[in-house]
Amino acid sequence: MNITVYCGAREGNDPEFAKRAEELGAWMAKKGHRLVYGGGRDGMMGRVSNALLEGGGQATGITPAFFVLAEETREDLTELEIADNMSSRRERMMELGDAFIALPGGTGTLDEIAEVMAMKRIGMLGKVNKPVMVYNVNGYYDHFFEFLDDMADREFCRREDRDNVIEVACIEDIERALETAGSIDETRNSKYDK
Repeated sequence: MNITVYCGAREGNDPEFAKRAEELGAWMAKKGHRLVYGGGRDGMMGRVSNALLEGGGQATGITPAFFVLAEETREDLTELEIADNMSSRRERMMELGDAFIALPGGTGTLDEIAEVMAMKRIGMLGKVNKPVMVYNVNGYYDHFFEFLDDMADREFCRREDRDNVIEVACIEDIERALETAGSIDETRNSKYDK
């Protein structure tokens, strides 16, 4: 399974963030899941990709050319795709993903997972279920989930759309969420079908 992972190019100030990124990468390699991510070598991106590659896993990096020129991209990946810009990068990462996980990160991570959430909401991720998970390491995303709940309470989104964002706190939660991957997505909005 291709798992698209969004995370920071920095590690943050809690050692647990890096530890969980490494744990995720090692688990993905062991289970034979392919990492799809932004292609970075630093921060959380570096931690998850290092652990995956050290475990013999495969990784596809999607990065814009300006990150390559700035030497912020790994060169030892199974596959590296150069995108024209950030928008085409996000689009390609969504296209390749069978499931999506946001680890702790900054505004870029938030931007990417929010777009996945919106695309799932309108049914643009396809007819099969592609779980959308937010890895809430040490409460990093507590306020984010409170905001989503408030958004649903104030009726800016349906409760079922809010519930499509799965809070995970450990590898076992991720494994449970992945059990539904590939099944027909009963929650998708089919009115936008082409």
